Amino acid sequence: MNKIRKGDQVVVTTGRDKGKRGTVTQRVDEERIVVEGVNVVKKHVKPNPMKGTTGGVVDKTMPIHQSNVAIWNAAAGKADKVGIKLLSKEEQAARKTRDNGVRVYKSTGAEIKA
Repeated sequence: MNKIRKGDQVVVTTGRDKGKRGTVTQRVDEERIVVEGVNVVKKHVKPNPMKGTTGGVVDKTMPIHQSNVAIWNAAAGKADKVGIKLLSKEEQAARKTRDNGVRVYKSTGAEIKA
């Protein structure tokens, strides 16, 4: 189970974009995520008449490692760590889910709604 998912609000904890907050738009692989407005680079693009694109400098959002972000806890108003709370068989049946755990904030123990 991934602790950070698409659609989560996150805060960058390290790097040149430290302190910036954004929404996870994509998971590139198991460890890298794309966060909206974070890690934006200038990409030099050649013109391609076959695709109908013009050349120039384009802003592109690049992926960052998930260890460099922390999930945003709106109730506490700060970045927070994520823990996994294991569910019993009865709780799984009541939720009608096959997942055996739910994500919770480590500081408050509240479940993360996603």
